[in-house]
Amino acid sequence: MHIIAESVSPLRLPCVARTPLAKSRRAAASAMEMPAVEPRPVACTPEADWLMGAFEPISLGQLNAKATMLERRDNKYVVQQALLPKAVGQLAEHFDILEIDGKRVFTYETCYFDDAERSNYFDQLHGRRQRCKVRTRRYADSGLCYVEFKLKDEDKGGVTIKERLAYPLHKYGTLDESAWSHIRAAYRKLCASDFDRSLEPVVEIRYQRMTLVARQGGERMTIDQALVFEGLSGARTTGEQLFIVECKSANADGIADQILRGLGQEPIDSCSKYCIALAALGEVQEYDKFLPVLQVFDMLPPVGAASR
Repeated sequence: MHIIAESVSPLRLPCVARTPLAKSRRAAASAMEMPAVEPRPVACTPEADWLMGAFEPISLGQLNAKATMLERRDNKYVVQQALLPKAVGQLAEHFDILEIDGKRVFTYETCYFDDAERSNYFDQLHGRRQRCKVRTRRYADSGLCYVEFKLKDEDKGGVTIKERLAYPLHKYGTLDESAWSHIRAAYRKLCASDFDRSLEPVVEIRYQRMTLVARQGGERMTIDQALVFEGLSGARTTGEQLFIVECKSANADGIADQILRGLGQEPIDSCSKYCIALAALGEVQEYDKFLPVLQVFDMLPPVGAASR
């Protein structure tokens, strides 16, 4: 369960926080040059129609009016492709699918920021009750970009609150004064203290996403495929046979949760894309909490990044 919020405050920026990941990589003499790995587009072909074709379309405006889900409880599932067709018929009775200009699957690009000690990663690894993530997200198909601040606070019932700041597209992967002001203000509002960490771009994650929204509102479901993790040490990609399915509702027991559980699926506690990326790329040495998901994705860290 998470609390997410966005804020802004005029502060001095660390130089590296102004630098996109690619530039940061070139600037680091010891960093390995990373191959360019792009997520493979998932078109609505006859092969993919089993997943997308069963749903009625909904526009972005209609989706936002029904379920922005900036405050919610989340459950994540790692689902084999073979299982999803069994769920589609039941889901299509209750959910519509986001469609924009005839497209139903969209590319998401997210750059995560952390400090040099990777405090955000280790806060989650060690189960700190109040922890946050900072990222910029670019919606490649619509040309939109946001700065997002996310805070998880177990002492407040595990509610996820996401507040975000609209951001110039060309500033994706960087944090300017307005972004920092947003981050500081959100942290102050939610934690009643000052955000005192320096931030740098750490990892970029790209994937294909489909979004379902309940016809009655108040519930959303995202289905992610073909993830690409890119960091200072290299890049890795998941196969197309596994999906990360996230169910977002008011009580963590929505219609989608009930359907998936009825098919024998259980939520996975430790399935943060950011944390999985750092572990899979071998950029952290401690990752035992995320080992089950890494094994499912066949993305164990390289030799030499042994868990401790």
